[in-house]
Amino acid sequence: MKLIIINGPNLNLLGKREPEVYGNETFETFFNTLKAEFPSVELDYYQSNIEGELIDKIQEFGFTYDGIILNAAAYTHTSIGIGDAVKAITTPVIEVHISNTFSRETFRHQSYISPNAKGVIIGFGLKSYKLAIQSFL
Repeated sequence: MKLIIINGPNLNLLGKREPEVYGNETFETFFNTLKAEFPSVELDYYQSNIEGELIDKIQEFGFTYDGIILNAAAYTHTSIGIGDAVKAITTPVIEVHISNTFSRETFRHQSYISPNAKGVIIGFGLKSYKLAIQSFL
């Protein structure tokens, strides 16, 4: 099984950014833990702060991988383009959020990805990614 985790803006700052919301662990450290925990899954990872680059990656892997785990971060709530990219591909997408977006600002309650995602996992910290992987197994 081949899965890719695609992370959006500011998630490169995990471990530094708002630790009370996002925790103290970097994503790279956590990603190595995921790879060790799921050795039978080929896991890839990509992060960008640029909307078009995220769309390019969704399109690149959206017809050949078994699944995409997508945390589009703030673009979740603003990007019709990312939502359209998820709709256009055949690979199933699980939308993931580290924090409970519904307990935060009102603008974070809207997702342009959810209507076209296989599922949505919100609010379980970094464990949200682990749950997303398990959903594909």
